[in-house]
Amino acid sequence: QVQLVESGGGLVEPGWSRRLACKTSESIWKFNTMGWYRQVPGKEREFVASLDGSDTANYSDSVKSRFTIFKDTRKNTLYLHMNLLEPEDTAVYFCNGDVYWGQGTQLTVSS
Repeated sequence: QVQLVESGGGLVEPGWSRRLACKTSESIWKFNTMGWYRQVPGKEREFVASLDGSDTANYSDSVKSRFTIFKDTRKNTLYLHMNLLEPEDTAVYFCNGDVYWGQGTQLTVSS
């Protein structure tokens, strides 16, 4: 059974940086597209960033220029590096690999 396990969430102050990680139980090459989504209570899960098989990255307008998605194939891990965090970035962040989802990691941006 494929598992995606996120880590790296926590409490940070506005303007800080944070890196989320998503460790896959199988080779990361197995996935055609991997990405990050986020969700706040009462709202739909929204797209944050994705990385396709040719390593082409896509970002939502709200995070473009602040967030970077990348992967380490040796570690079978997908990352989301986030700079200049804002309170509006507070959410549960989910890792996605094709049809598979992780359990999420909470990120709270607050002073």
